[in-house]
Amino acid sequence: MPPDVKHAPVAQSPRGRVAAEDAARWAAVAERHADADGRFVYAVRTTGIYCRPSCPSRRPRRENVTFYDTADAAAAGGYRACRRCAPGSAVRAPGDAVTRARALLEARTGEALSLDALAREVGVSPFHLQRTFKRELGLSPHQYAAALRADRLKAELRHPGAAGTVSRATFEAGYGASSRAYEAAERHLGMTPAAYRRGGAGVRVRYALTLTPFGHLLLAATDRGVCAITLGDDDDALERALAGEYPNATRERVDAERAPGEHPGEHADLREWLRAVVDHLAGARERLAPAAVPAVPVDAPGTPFQGRVWQALREIPYGETRSYSAVAAAVGAPRAVRAVASACARNRVALIVPCHRVVREGGALGGYRWGVDRKRRLLAHEHGIAVHRIGGATAQ
Repeated sequence: MPPDVKHAPVAQSPRGRVAAEDAARWAAVAERHADADGRFVYAVRTTGIYCRPSCPSRRPRRENVTFYDTADAAAAGGYRACRRCAPGSAVRAPGDAVTRARALLEARTGEALSLDALAREVGVSPFHLQRTFKRELGLSPHQYAAALRADRLKAELRHPGAAGTVSRATFEAGYGASSRAYEAAERHLGMTPAAYRRGGAGVRVRYALTLTPFGHLLLAATDRGVCAITLGDDDDALERALAGEYPNATRERVDAERAPGEHPGEHADLREWLRAVVDHLAGARERLAPAAVPAVPVDAPGTPFQGRVWQALREIPYGETRSYSAVAAAVGAPRAVRAVASACARNRVALIVPCHRVVREGGALGGYRWGVDRKRRLLAHEHGIAVHRIGGATAQ
């Protein structure tokens, strides 16, 4: 927290009070605390300039600094306003720094901007930027930049006119070394950059289809685990969507039930995962969390923030809902409501990660990738089962 520049400790004499207040103000300047902007300005005798406490300019020597309560007072003292931090203009809202930082990171994806450099560019302290950025978006500037680079890598790899090489795509995306790109690909793509560029060539994707009370369901898995669960109105549409995500992968359709003559162990894992999801839909199995038995492994890469959101969704009890703001608070980023909604929209494994249990404030359903009517029916079904169980337990 920034020093309390408004209420400095009370000293025994006027001179002591001024010294204590100046000490608090200097601490705010030394740390470039944006929270102190608007409370005072500081003037530098050697330059003849006055600034905001958060000014990113090089810090002056303490003995050359004088503090003024207002910009007008500093101007009356013969100082001119700093052009960099514009101390005479209105105080910027905390979110302004985050907006400017996001714009810089998005415009300069290919550059490695340190937190200190980014903070200097937007005119706040690194501490303030880190804190407010994470509060607003749910992730740090570094994590946000990493997600942007990963998105750009995906675009570069999938661009049909790309000049061919993976190394060029990784360079254009802003990775200084191929090892960094491969590390990011594991987290964000679920496969190597080369495999992603080939549309999943070399990746084996098995999938099975079944009919549920909520429509047709497709469950697909790589060697790492379940990579997609989709709901729709017909099998063909679900298969086309899977082909669009993995156009060159080896896609193998597996019957939901073992065929006569098929080896008992072949595809047993995929069928077991499919049964677990169907049982979950029917209410026979409340949880699909990693600790549940049998376990349903997931291969759904995402950003660290998305991972935290998806885990929070998996912890919402069967038959209950949470608002987007409640989920944001649960992951430690109460102001990152839009980022939570974005994470829900990018969820690849419906039902395992139950994004249908997230609603707007007041109970309005909001959107759902598989249709709002399907979301409404899912919630009503789960709520009815949960109420029935509670009633049965009470009766016993």
